[in-house]
Amino acid sequence: MKNKKVLIVDDNALNRKVFENVIGHNYFFESAGDGLEAIALLKENEYDIVLMDIQMPKLDGISCLKIIKEEEITDIPVIAISAYSNQGDREYFLSTGFDDFIAKPVKPKDLLETIHFHLNHQKNRVIISEKDKDIDVDINESVIQQLLKYHSLENIKSVYKDFLEEAENLTEEIKLLADFNKFEEIGEKLHILKGNSGTLGINMMYKVTTLFENKIKNSSKVALTDDIDQLETSLSKFKTLVENDKIFIKYE
Repeated sequence: MKNKKVLIVDDNALNRKVFENVIGHNYFFESAGDGLEAIALLKENEYDIVLMDIQMPKLDGISCLKIIKEEEITDIPVIAISAYSNQGDREYFLSTGFDDFIAKPVKPKDLLETIHFHLNHQKNRVIISEKDKDIDVDINESVIQQLLKYHSLENIKSVYKDFLEEAENLTEEIKLLADFNKFEEIGEKLHILKGNSGTLGINMMYKVTTLFENKIKNSSKVALTDDIDQLETSLSKFKTLVENDKIFIKYE
């Protein structure tokens, strides 16, 4: 299957790196940071499938797909990836022309199975919506175990350390934005943290960022101090686990 090539389209660098690490063992890949870059790559190169984020600057995923189809750039499968997750959202994305839909946070197993399904032209696939059984633990180690099937422990460590660095930077930005009541921008930063922590199974941060983002969305724009304190506490706890190798030592 290594002869197949995937185009990853996502504006968030850490998302791209996580996807690259998940699929890199099985497939060749290239990445684009937005829809315009994706169109340019599709015109210049041959790919077998596209993983398309929906919310992107410059050109969003739906608009990008529309151009691909109108200009007949390619007829390969294009998979929508988005934080939208209910059945109605899935049907909407399929109605706009996407071949399939993967909800964020993306589970490595779901990503690989979806790619395999479309590259092998299978006719039937059961869509199973399951609640994360490990949501009450700080780290969902099943994510690490899935990644270990395809990558070295050192590669996986680097992904979690990259997330830690990004999370620290985003948390500092959120604190500054809170001083100026920049609620929309805070929501954007939280959305990145929520998606990446969910994908990597960092539940301690996923739960905090989910609640914080919902508060911003619901216009509860007062007393953010407690939310920021909880975010910093969860980040500090995760940092201790990563820097002391506590979440990896059992796999060495």
